Amino acid sequence: MDFRSGRRKGEEGIAVVIDFLLTNARLVLGVGGAALLGIATLVVKRLIERAGRASEDEKVEQKMVESWEELASASPTLIGKSLEGVVMKEVAKAAKQQRGTGYTDSQRKLQLCALTLQERLLQFYYTRAQLSPVEVRRVQSLALDICTEIQGFLHTRHPDMPLGEMSLGGSLLDDLEVVRADHACLLVPLQVEASLWRLIPGEETLLTHPLHWMVRRINLEYFPRGRSYWDRFLVGGYLSSEALVNMLSKTVMETMNWPSISSHLDCLVRPVLGGPELSLEIRWVCSGTPPLFISMIPVLREEDVVLTGQPQLTTPWVNAWHLSLYPWETRRLAQLDESDSGCRRNVLKTLKAVCKLNPALRPMPSAPLANLILHLSERESDWSDGSLEVRFQQCITELIGYLEQGALHSYFKPVVNLLGSLSEDQVDQMGFMLYCAMSEPEILLI
Repeated sequence: MDFRSGRRKGEEGIAVVIDFLLTNARLVLGVGGAALLGIATLVVKRLIERAGRASEDEKVEQKMVESWEELASASPTLIGKSLEGVVMKEVAKAAKQQRGTGYTDSQRKLQLCALTLQERLLQFYYTRAQLSPVEVRRVQSLALDICTEIQGFLHTRHPDMPLGEMSLGGSLLDDLEVVRADHACLLVPLQVEASLWRLIPGEETLLTHPLHWMVRRINLEYFPRGRSYWDRFLVGGYLSSEALVNMLSKTVMETMNWPSISSHLDCLVRPVLGGPELSLEIRWVCSGTPPLFISMIPVLREEDVVLTGQPQLTTPWVNAWHLSLYPWETRRLAQLDESDSGCRRNVLKTLKAVCKLNPALRPMPSAPLANLILHLSERESDWSDGSLEVRFQQCITELIGYLEQGALHSYFKPVVNLLGSLSEDQVDQMGFMLYCAMSEPEILLI
């Protein structure tokens, strides 16, 4: 794959687009096959025609927007079948909004030229990726109030259940949430007796999956079943995460007086039932703000190992626990940034916001993005604020390479492929979107 560094303008920029869409057509084709090839060919045709008519100082940004808009209107059926929700709709929408502002062509050109990519990235970070401290405090306060209600209810209903202090966790607590504060995690720490339970790495179990750990009951000959509170959730000699989650679902989600709690907290709180997750939906009273979802996650800790009870991640194994690499990844990124005053976390938040706002990139989980930056940090030493533009473009290039290979291996567990959950169609759409962004990365910041 032939990627060129730096930004290209005019005819040279168009040549880069043509090179990506035709020479590297394998990723463009994918599941869509001939349909995508037809789209790519039409894009090239539009770009060539428009380049021939354009004046010397016409910007590539405007040519790209207009070309994609014509493409979207020229073949709606084809796009609906092959690339629905990908870059064409977003760019076309942005182009229409831009024309609706009433600015003249020259004014729009001045706006496009006013900011460098570095400046646009900073603007995107502070206006789209970074959350308002007021919003964060509001959501954290509400989540902690609900946490207190749940902990008090469990203590009253099951006073003998050995639980640690429930707390907030996840990206909202670690300042890694982006775009809007619409999700929070409540961690429910289980206290298990070290002499009765052993945490077994996934590689040592019959499952052989490095992220699927098991918790085995030991010393039954000296401490028979029933000595531990958690013995009631044993399945085949192992602590079952599914059985535990089912108990919490019935005890908390289906039993607590949510209407009363809603009245007390001045918001509508209701459990999300019918799925494997312990989740609450919160809607603000008299507000058009999108709902907040709070996940309740049982956790087991032993030194630096954190296991989570999330059956949706370990299905179909009812007694498997998920090894969370998130604490290791977050801690490593923070350590690296503290050692050189780097911008790794800012790059990660920018990438997460880009993926969250772009329909084609939305299926991308955050874990591959964090690990991409960790891998890149092994080779690149300059992560100063001034390198934001270079590192952002490098991340796009690296991500295309990983998608092309179909694998991005975990920084801490190399045998784990972090792209394994993506479908072939999702990989095709993301690869196509990122190919377009190689010559004009600004289309990701719309």
